[in-house]
Amino acid sequence: MEMLNAILVPVGILGLFGLVFGVGLAIAAKVFEVDVDHRFPIVRAALPGANCGGCGLPGCDALALAIINGEAGVDACPVGGASAATAIAEIMGMEASTAARQIATVICQGTCETAPNRAEYYGEMDCREAMIASGGSKDCRYGCMGYGTCKAVCPFDAIVMGEDGLPKVDPDKCTSCGKCVEACPKSIMVLVPATQDVIVKCHSAAKGKIAKQACSTACIACGACVKACRFDAIKVVNNCAIIDYDKCTQCYECVDKCPMNTISGDVEFGKKSAYIIDENCIGCGLCAKNCPVEAITGEIKKSPYIIDHDKCIGCGICFEKCKKNAIEMRPINKK
Repeated sequence: MEMLNAILVPVGILGLFGLVFGVGLAIAAKVFEVDVDHRFPIVRAALPGANCGGCGLPGCDALALAIINGEAGVDACPVGGASAATAIAEIMGMEASTAARQIATVICQGTCETAPNRAEYYGEMDCREAMIASGGSKDCRYGCMGYGTCKAVCPFDAIVMGEDGLPKVDPDKCTSCGKCVEACPKSIMVLVPATQDVIVKCHSAAKGKIAKQACSTACIACGACVKACRFDAIKVVNNCAIIDYDKCTQCYECVDKCPMNTISGDVEFGKKSAYIIDENCIGCGLCAKNCPVEAITGEIKKSPYIIDHDKCIGCGICFEKCKKNAIEMRPINKK
């Protein structure tokens, strides 16, 4: 009996302690319980799981939590794009943003031929290291150094180095995560709307003569593009032209007038002209009233209006203003 008591007493004491600790843990769990929103795993599943940090947060878990807490938008994931934004918006009972997709773009045309070297660089093939050492080998202090740091940091293999020494972005692979933008020490990688063809491919702050000596396609701040733009979409800031993409209609007038070929855009194959669909036109005159170059003529409530294609700059304003779908924009192929 004494032996049995010697066994049961310690077991009983241990059991009592276990019961006390168990009750304590249960109370603590209840007191310190962290409610997990039932939407978290669903929102997390809707994200692509790339954990690239393109949203500005450490990973997809952090973004999912931020979306649920209202600290990030449903379209905050650049990798997931419109499909992920739509799915998350449905989960959150919201509407997804209709913001245009963006892609990374190289705003420099300083190739091996157009931008001469001022020295040889023998350091590590990394733009950030070269920037610390001497700013690269090119005469243009603002141009791309061509050492491929943007390519190295891209998690989606969307960037390759071209034979001309400049990075090339594959728009189909680019997710606008911003890694290359963040890594470029000269701010040459920027995000622009995917549909934007007219882009100033330079950001040199050097004055005209110096900029031209350093690169044959540099912006010389001549202001020809500013004068050509009828929509106040271009300004010269710090010796370089800048386009406001929200105002730009891609009429290609600035491309045509730039003497240095600094502004990208295929004038011959990119430019469009407006055409009247006679059977839809009711002669309201909205198109003529809003045309900035007076390329549209006609009489109110009479025959369909007529567009002078020699005057039309393809800005698309008439297309936007027409309420009867009586205008369409068609590409002009001068060849």
